[in-house]
This record gives sequence, C-alpha cells and structure tokens, in this order.
Amino acid sequence: MVGISSQAAGHKTLIPELVKLLSQAGAGHMLVVAGGVIPPKDYQFLYDNGVSAIFGPGTRVVEACSKLVQDVDTTLDASGL
Repeated sequence: MVGISSQAAGHKTLIPELVKLLSQAGAGHMLVVAGGVIPPKDYQFLYDNGVSAIFGPGTRVVEACSKLVQDVDTTLDASGL
C-alpha cells in the first residue's frame, strides 16, 4: 500500500502518474490511498484512476484504519494469498 497526501492541488496529475509508474514497475497490485485537501468532486476521478480510498480532512483515524484493513484483506483474498 502507498499513501499520498495532496496539499497543493496536484492530485489530478500526481496521483494518476504514481499509479501509472507503479504499474510500469510491476507493482500494479499495490493499493494507492490518498488524503489531504482534495475536493469531493474530484474523488470519482481518482477512483477511476486507480485510487482505492480517499481520506479528506476530519477523517477519523479509526474509520481510516478500518477501511485500509478491509481493502488489504480484500486484495489478499483476490490474489489467493
């Protein structure tokens, strides 16, 4: 899993580029999660470009941890590990 935080409005260019580079490096199986000041209207764009979860300002740590564990568990189940 890779986490990336966007504070400078680069989320629509930097995060898809990260997903692309991970794929090119043979690490396309890695989950990418995003956080920071990302407008909710951009969430679907990021999901469509490979982000598995987005945590905006005010996200409760317990909720974020639960979602991350769930996503990792689902990914491991899908890969047969």
